[in-house]
Amino acid sequence: MSGLIPNFPMDGVVTVNRVILKPQYTVDDLEERVAVLCENVKTYHSETGFVGGFVALNSGNVSNEGSTVGQAVESPLKGKEALIITFWNTFEDHERSHRSETFQPLFQEVLDLCENGNEEIAYEVLWSGAAYTPEEARVAQEAKAQHAA
Repeated sequence: MSGLIPNFPMDGVVTVNRVILKPQYTVDDLEERVAVLCENVKTYHSETGFVGGFVALNSGNVSNEGSTVGQAVESPLKGKEALIITFWNTFEDHERSHRSETFQPLFQEVLDLCENGNEEIAYEVLWSGAAYTPEEARVAQEAKAQHAA
């Protein structure tokens, strides 16, 4: 089980769509169209392989501690770029959902917002986990300190 999406199988598939909004559209436009699309997927594909998903908006923050390219102050795609991430039992389940008659018109409405077209990449999960509780973290830190000596 994944700590991120309950009941997501460890051999499941994660798909990622990268959306860059055309200048004439807003985040509200994206949220509205993606909400309608996601409701459709939940309604018609929860029994045929859809496990869950989320949408993340580029906040503009760039980690200078975690980035190895330059020392950017803010992402130029702040508020314009979003990731639509979905979780599926199998890749074929995902592909079948996209062939659905109810899905295609709604998907096209989301694509109409995109200046970058669309390329949806499927990934296999290599690791997933939730943070330790405070007690678990204390025990783990003590064990590392003991074994490091």
